Amino acid sequence: MPQQLLPRLLPRRQFIGSAAAAVLWAHAEAKIPSGGPPLRLLILGGTQFIGVHMTQLALQRGHHVTLFNRGKSNPTVFPEVEKLRGDRNGQLDALRGRSWDAVIDDSGYVPRHVRLSAELLAAHVQRYLYISSISAYASFAGANDENSPLATTRDASIEVVNGDTYGPLKALCERAVAVAMPHRAIVLRPGFVVGPDDPTDRFTYWPARAARGGEMLAPGTPSAPVQFIDARDLARFALDSIEREVTGTFNVVAPPDAYTMGALIAACVQAAVTLARPRPAPKPIWVSEKFLERESVDLPIWVPSSGDTAGFAQVSARRALDAGLRITPIARTVRDTLAWQLHRSESERTHLKAGLTPEREKELLAAWASGK
Repeated sequence: MPQQLLPRLLPRRQFIGSAAAAVLWAHAEAKIPSGGPPLRLLILGGTQFIGVHMTQLALQRGHHVTLFNRGKSNPTVFPEVEKLRGDRNGQLDALRGRSWDAVIDDSGYVPRHVRLSAELLAAHVQRYLYISSISAYASFAGANDENSPLATTRDASIEVVNGDTYGPLKALCERAVAVAMPHRAIVLRPGFVVGPDDPTDRFTYWPARAARGGEMLAPGTPSAPVQFIDARDLARFALDSIEREVTGTFNVVAPPDAYTMGALIAACVQAAVTLARPRPAPKPIWVSEKFLERESVDLPIWVPSSGDTAGFAQVSARRALDAGLRITPIARTVRDTLAWQLHRSESERTHLKAGLTPEREKELLAAWASGK
């Protein structure tokens, strides 16, 4: 995977506040019987973004959840849930002598850490679900499926997670789970994970920008493909897989060409007009890929569909779809994300971690209009 894309896939963390929780709970479906008694689930993490969605849905389905983490991030979330304290870096004593039906690992980025937990739990859990990433693929010059070559590194002992190492380390983490629990592992490879409570602001940038109104820079062409997964769809597929005793590896993304940049921008404009009512209304100005490359503009979610990244938004989702993956309509994901964004603090709303600043966007639009 091209180095310039990897940092955008690195996870960041943030607590789900009351407004965000309301959005999540409104979206979540009713309890779904798994065909048997409630499961005992161990979640390694569980208090930040993806983990919160996983935990909330598991509880809603009637499962018994235990969270294992350091207790440093959002320690008061889910007060009704059992919490075990420890550290992935060898401090796993709280897990010893316990058993669960399945473990969900959404916090493993270093192979040694994943190996320690997988080996310790191998004799005490039936399934180990690991959240990996499409960053694990070696190249995005073409489309990938689950059998495509994975990224490698010359130094398998490295533990520094950055843009160069993220993908190869995820691939090694997958391998650690497979070795510790052969035929009992579930590996999910999402791409951009989006929706309410996304602390990276990558997806949030677009509905937030539309909510400011006025001329807004839109990259490339409306027909350019984009690919991502709503965090709630990822959580639902993960729980479904555990309940159905599925094993194997799955790309958990929307189908290729299901979404376009034009559809995303249109959904953001509609949501902004409905929820934020900016004046003037948002007006997309489509700016060419060539211009953006010349100006060294890096925009979230959108990836150039040529050269080394030609296949980035063409990752196959067929295996997951056949296994029951369901995709939330883009309009709902956008609307729920904007509703959450509008209830954040003023600082969080005005200082997004991704996208263009108003000043930079204005400069670029002026340069584009002048033909420079």
